[in-house]
Amino acid sequence: MAEARPSPGGDVTVPGPARLNALTDDEAVEVLLGCCSAPGWARRVAARRPFGSVDDLLAAADAAWAAREPGELEAAMAGHPRIGERSLSMQSRQEQSGVGSDPGTIQALREANAAYEDRFGHVFLICASGRGPDEILAELRRRMANDPATELEVAAAEIGKINALRLRKLAAA
Repeated sequence: MAEARPSPGGDVTVPGPARLNALTDDEAVEVLLGCCSAPGWARRVAARRPFGSVDDLLAAADAAWAAREPGELEAAMAGHPRIGERSLSMQSRQEQSGVGSDPGTIQALREANAAYEDRFGHVFLICASGRGPDEILAELRRRMANDPATELEVAAAEIGKINALRLRKLAAA
């Protein structure tokens, strides 16, 4: 993530979306790619600057996600680890903190993830923040009954939720 730079008035603390507004286009895209690894999404959100509020940022992100182009869902999915993986980024570790570290739970998630990936060909996506392992496993198993097209739409909606969560954290930094 790019470091905050002094504002014209000399204040080094640039709160909320104003920090994102102050970045160059390339810097803003790079920061946004830390929230969602779909380059087209990041470019569309960056192009909507300046943001007057966090709500404006979230609305731009939602609109950019709704206007995603072919390949962007796959790019976003590729940027997400499997639920329960241990080698996670700090951001993913925080989001998946409810999974816990019980070996039985981790094994159940590993097996369920493998079955899901065999069925759908992509990683299981869920906005895991605030959810425990039993709820996550139940949702994964429930979604196994979806047809592939429906599941892609559910996964896309979950990415939208994750994007909003990450953008709120970004704006609060």
